[in-house]
Amino acid sequence: HARNRGIEDSVAEFVIFIDDDIRATPGWLAAIYNRFVAENCDAVGGVIHVESPELLPKWISQDMYGFLGHRDFGDQAFQMDGVDQFPFGGNMAARRSIASKLNGFDTRMGRKGEGKKREELFKGEETDFFYRMSQSGGVIWYEPKALVLHKILPYQLKKKFFRTLHYNAGFQKAKLDVSSVDRNVQGVPLYVFKQFINALLKYIGQAVTLGPNKAFRQQMNIGYFIGMILGYRQRYVAGKVID
Repeated sequence: HARNRGIEDSVAEFVIFIDDDIRATPGWLAAIYNRFVAENCDAVGGVIHVESPELLPKWISQDMYGFLGHRDFGDQAFQMDGVDQFPFGGNMAARRSIASKLNGFDTRMGRKGEGKKREELFKGEETDFFYRMSQSGGVIWYEPKALVLHKILPYQLKKKFFRTLHYNAGFQKAKLDVSSVDRNVQGVPLYVFKQFINALLKYIGQAVTLGPNKAFRQQMNIGYFIGMILGYRQRYVAGKVID
């Protein structure tokens, strides 16, 4: 709700968002503004590097840095597609008029509270926002000179944090899914069970051959599908109660 309140109350041409655990580097604000001017675009996203007071555990592979807020597409500015390439919430900006036209961020998504509890640790606001922007013809640019540092807290370096992120992502996807699937078991599409079994078997294989730490990324996928199953199931039960 805070982001939407900022959009509503602002009278500026641009609205810029960072998180409360972000440290901006010199030249950050100017870089974002200059990119808006140079491209006459609708949104700009910058670089986010993690800043951890302790060494990252070995089980956190480089492809998992994004779950800690890391975002870096390199040293060249380019137009993002808004689908596979989009700004992260810790370093993003948009024209206020465009953000208002899109009705801001979907408050059903995103973190609730401090994000330390399972019921608080959700994401997806920015993904949805920039997807809607791109689909409506909005132009989004990446600015490599707009660098911020994201402070990583100790609880974010625990496996539980990563498991919860993925479980909640699956649960949220299922709860917000408005599509109808004929082949289902109590509201859960059959293909989700198949994906869950495949993920489980793949994890077992990796755990045996590579060890549990290297297989942890696959374990996160299992949590995602468990979240989907329970999310679809909860939506099904809620629908039955209403009926």
